[in-house]
Amino acid sequence: MTGVYVLSTLRTPRGKGRPGGGLAGIAPLELATLLLEGVRDRSGIQPHLVEDLIIGSATQTGEQGGDLARTAAVLAGWGESTSGMTLNRFCASGVDAVNTAAAHIAFGSAGLVGAGGVESVSRVPMFSDQAPVWRDGEVVERVGAVQMGIAADLVATLEGFERAQLDAYALRSQLRAAAAWEHGRFAPSLLPVQPGDRTGRDTVLDRDENVRPGTTAGSLAALEPAFAALGARGEDDLVRRRRPEVGEIRHLHTVGTSPALADGAGIVLLGDAAAARASGLRPRARVLSAATAAVDPVIMLTAGQAAIEKALKRAGLTPADVDVFEVAEAFAATCLKLQRDLGISDEQLNPNGGTIAMGHAFGATGPILLASCVDELERTGGRYGVVAVSGAAGTGSATVVERVR
Repeated sequence: MTGVYVLSTLRTPRGKGRPGGGLAGIAPLELATLLLEGVRDRSGIQPHLVEDLIIGSATQTGEQGGDLARTAAVLAGWGESTSGMTLNRFCASGVDAVNTAAAHIAFGSAGLVGAGGVESVSRVPMFSDQAPVWRDGEVVERVGAVQMGIAADLVATLEGFERAQLDAYALRSQLRAAAAWEHGRFAPSLLPVQPGDRTGRDTVLDRDENVRPGTTAGSLAALEPAFAALGARGEDDLVRRRRPEVGEIRHLHTVGTSPALADGAGIVLLGDAAAARASGLRPRARVLSAATAAVDPVIMLTAGQAAIEKALKRAGLTPADVDVFEVAEAFAATCLKLQRDLGISDEQLNPNGGTIAMGHAFGATGPILLASCVDELERTGGRYGVVAVSGAAGTGSATVVERVR
């Protein structure tokens, strides 16, 4: 099979995923278009060389409906020869966009492909697609599609984690993110949103807006559990109908130990060796393997871990071989479980903070994490990196890369 390389990475800052957030005034199509223009300008790539553009998005309705990838390619001037596809594997959509692009290149059906994701939670809210898995009571019951926060509390209950452990993990994420921004570690792949970017904005968003540098153990401990009321309205009963052995669910996660909602976009240029030479881009990392996984929809948020295990096995690696794990922090309990089960050290996992601190932009999270992973491998001289995201209904995807030295 043809070798696949990461040639370029670029992402926007993550704005708060609510009205008034730093990117809330920008439609997701415009966000994707700005990013494609930024990749062209920064990399010097000739867009006609890019054969396809694959974009992940978790809520494909309204402003995120249609084939957003093809539309953005046309608007950004990539249009006539660059096809486009938009895909959905819930929060893992962006990872799957990268993995799908890599598969096309490895198979020989494309030489240079753009892959990424975009999500505007502020403009296209979660569940606004009115999908049966969210809204049809019979489907929800049969699938066991509990809400994400309930699944996180279930993981904490089953694994025996305490509130103080969850808070400590969240504090670590916040402090690491604040330090990483202070030291400019995200700069290599960051595209600030500038005034006058056809958005009507008069300010610049040049950093992830959710980070709270003043977070303390005391401020986290003062927060109330976020999902107890939701559980009492029937979600806990749904869990127990599917998993009667669970008993009482301990509601321990708060807004401080949950991933902050965010708007954002990210893109990765992938290519084979011939495409790298033709485009003049230096291969930065090689895609070694990829995997998807599925688990019980009631547990849901551990599928990313299962995907990591599959992808590492396919690459012939163990967790100890990996220098950087960039894993979406789908609540603190799942990160603690991942660390414990796979023996991952604090130094390996999200060394510059994670989505609890900087925000989860659903379909965009995968390419944003891949950008951070490759940048960190280059900064530290590490060799192997892993990117993974868990999604709704028990889905998850992972990618393993090796830095090109």
